[in-house]
Amino acid sequence: QVQLVESGGGLVQAGDSLRLSCAASRRTFSTNAMGWFRQAPGKEREFVAAIIRGNGSTRYADSVKGRFTISGDNANYTVYLQMNSLKPEDTAVYYCASGKTSTQVANKPDYWGQGMQVTVSS
Repeated sequence: QVQLVESGGGLVQAGDSLRLSCAASRRTFSTNAMGWFRQAPGKEREFVAAIIRGNGSTRYADSVKGRFTISGDNANYTVYLQMNSLKPEDTAVYYCASGKTSTQVANKPDYWGQGMQVTVSS
């Protein structure tokens, strides 16, 4: 089993930036790709971004393209989500996820983090 430990999150104002981090407890094929989901109150969890750690290939939801950047630190197997130009609609609980491919992460991750609250005030 793999544990994903998230850090960051908090309360910011619209237009501000925030950086989320997610560290995997150990490296497996199920952590070849890592990404982020979010779930707003009353809504289903949605895909945000994913990265293939081996080659740096990334995928983003249309709603965050140009504003969010996902990256990884292979040395400590940590993935980051740099969120710029935050909007109130970005308010949600953000979850780290991992899988064998970016497609798997986007659709059916192998592992999930506990989630952290990101609140963007207007």
